Amino acid sequence: MAATDDRHTESGIEVKPVYTADDAPRALEPPGEYPFTRGPYRDMYRGRPWTIRQYAGFASAEESNRRYRYLLERGQTGLSVAFDLPTQLGYDSDDPRSLGEVGRTGVAIDSLADMELLLDGIPLDTVSTSMTINAPASLLLLLYELVAEAQGVPSSALRGTVQNDILKEYIARGNYIFPPKPSMRLTTDLFAYCAERIPRWNTISISGYHIREAGSTAVQELAFTLANGIAYADAAVAAGLSPDEFGERLSFFFNAHNDFFQEVAKFRAARRLWARIMKERFGASNSRALALRFHAQTGGSTLTAQQPENNIVRVAIQALSAVAGGAQSLHTNGFDEALALPTESSARIALRTQQILQAEAGTTETVDPLGGSYYVEALTDELEARAWELIGRVDELGGAVAAIERGFVQDEIEQSAFRYQQEVERGERVIVGVNRYGEDEPEHVELLRIDPEAERRQLERTARVRAERNADDAARALDAVRETARSEANLLPALREALRVRCTIGEICNTLREEWGTYDAVRPRA
Repeated sequence: MAATDDRHTESGIEVKPVYTADDAPRALEPPGEYPFTRGPYRDMYRGRPWTIRQYAGFASAEESNRRYRYLLERGQTGLSVAFDLPTQLGYDSDDPRSLGEVGRTGVAIDSLADMELLLDGIPLDTVSTSMTINAPASLLLLLYELVAEAQGVPSSALRGTVQNDILKEYIARGNYIFPPKPSMRLTTDLFAYCAERIPRWNTISISGYHIREAGSTAVQELAFTLANGIAYADAAVAAGLSPDEFGERLSFFFNAHNDFFQEVAKFRAARRLWARIMKERFGASNSRALALRFHAQTGGSTLTAQQPENNIVRVAIQALSAVAGGAQSLHTNGFDEALALPTESSARIALRTQQILQAEAGTTETVDPLGGSYYVEALTDELEARAWELIGRVDELGGAVAAIERGFVQDEIEQSAFRYQQEVERGERVIVGVNRYGEDEPEHVELLRIDPEAERRQLERTARVRAERNADDAARALDAVRETARSEANLLPALREALRVRCTIGEICNTLREEWGTYDAVRPRA
């Protein structure tokens, strides 16, 4: 018989010694049917396995392009682009604030010239691409579209996702530029632009991943992510868009963390919650708008610098939770990422982890393999109920934007992070190799080193772009961006023209900074 002392998940859900049918009285709907607890598609991985989408990008466009080709040649089925910090914040590589950060945490993209090199030789009509970019998301998507156009690929054929989730930047990640209101305008302008020009593109990846990385519980990850989703849907409706139409192109991005069974239940509860939200709050009836689809990434914050090879096991367990929970695409972290960006060797191990799960572990044989488990069903119900309660608290504050502006969401996450760290330091929460089962001798791990010359080459290329473009065309295009920002017209056509005539991301973002200002992170407390 299991032990009878008190046990809880990290979300505070009590775990009983044993579960019976009394704990899971709900009758399960078939997969592919409302509220989609068991998956958004009837046959799930029997019809098509999840997309293996390894996140990569570093140094220059040329070096990142080589890494993408390396992964594609070894069986990766979709691209996932990481951008460096200056790009994410709308600064060019030669901006003084970018010094020392160019190419460090992702690839540096300043202009169309960089995007052309990044995607050189990659067939954009067959590859699905995810781009982790938020404040300047519109600009990176437009660059992608311009490169595809040069390849002869119509916009209607492009498939992929742009993260475009600015609210979680205010909550957890900090890579924002503009205040919330104009940022939400950019988000909904992108929704409308893609509905007309890039209909197969997922226009947002509403991200719980970074909320969890900042220290939230699984319940908070669920609730705050879906509350942000409600805010985006509200903004889209206010902009005149149909929930049945924009709802089809929404996607979500969740963390795959350590508590295997809780994570499986979290993914199942997320689908059930979102289906109800879209149906009951927004009146959507299109099943594709009701069915939540999500990408998952294994938990970066769970990786340890001590005994880093232990991370291979952590990543495999986390990846299996995402698969058992019905993810549509998945990234598995390199075991060395607590120390540096992944080497080719560690990236290959991460890729092979997914391929072994697909080919050898029986994960594609049946839908929702843990559905009906008394424990998993009870956890699914409890996570759903607790997330509903927290969403209700956000609603009482006026919705996600108001809750963020008051600091409520940030405070909740910070308190959870603090409690977790206290548990680790007291030894109540075991981290293998860190606070238990340590080794006296440090392990030697080969790390990826970024060539310092990459920054110099990037600055030279950006200078050449400015020198060789038509200066009058660039000035006129930036003026058009400024005038459009002052109006209520969709900004993306003006942004697209500015990028086409080789204006840089930094120049365009600086123009918008002058019109809209920047966000002040100093906030009142709820």
